[in-house]
This record gives sequence, structure tokens and C-alpha cells, in this order.
Amino acid sequence: MTTTTTRTCKECNQTLNGRKDQKFCSDYCRNAYNNKKNGTVNKYVRHINAILRKNRRILDELNPSGKVTVSLMMMAERGFNFHYYTNTYTTKKGAVYFFCYDRGYLKVDQENYILVRKQEYVK
Repeated sequence: MTTTTTRTCKECNQTLNGRKDQKFCSDYCRNAYNNKKNGTVNKYVRHINAILRKNRRILDELNPSGKVTVSLMMMAERGFNFHYYTNTYTTKKGAVYFFCYDRGYLKVDQENYILVRKQEYVK
């Protein structure tokens, strides 16, 4: 005795005809299903990436020449978010540079930062 079960699309519940491992009736349904499933995670990642891009843009605008000292206030007024960065680099003397991709900054004192561009030796 053979039992047949009707397979349906995971997105629209339309009856599936074709391969036995088919889960969706079309590319549209597959994309819609995966977008709903991953939407929350992707939204969070997009939000963080937007902050990092903004930070990098601010560092780039404030440092057109390669190395400059700027005030904390100047960075903050432009909306720089000090909580987000892509990596750090610690010098032999123990100074810690924070980077947003290839643009970095080092806290000099309570009011000032040195802005730099990543050098080849910085990983």
C-alpha cells in the first residue's frame, strides 16, 4: 500500500509538482520565505554596518591628509559613535588605535584624538 502526501510550497502553500526535494513553487516564493526568516538578523547587521560606514566617512572627512589631531567635540558633533569599530591595533608602547576599516583613531587625552590611515604593517 503506497501513501502519497501532497507536498506544498513553504511560502504560499501551492501544491508542488516536480522534484521530490522541492520546497518552493518559484524563486519568488523561495526569496520571500528566506527574507522573512532572515529579516530580523539582516536588519541588525545592516544597522551596525551603517554605523561603521558613517564612522569611517567621518574619519575620512576629518583626516584628508593621512594624520591629524582633532577634538572629541568635533567628532561627536558629526555623530561619530565610539562604541563601534572594526578592529584595534596595539603598538609596542601599548597605545591602542581603534579602526573603522582603514581609518583609525587614538585617544591622546580627554579632549583630543589623533586620526590616521591604516598602514600596511597594521593587520
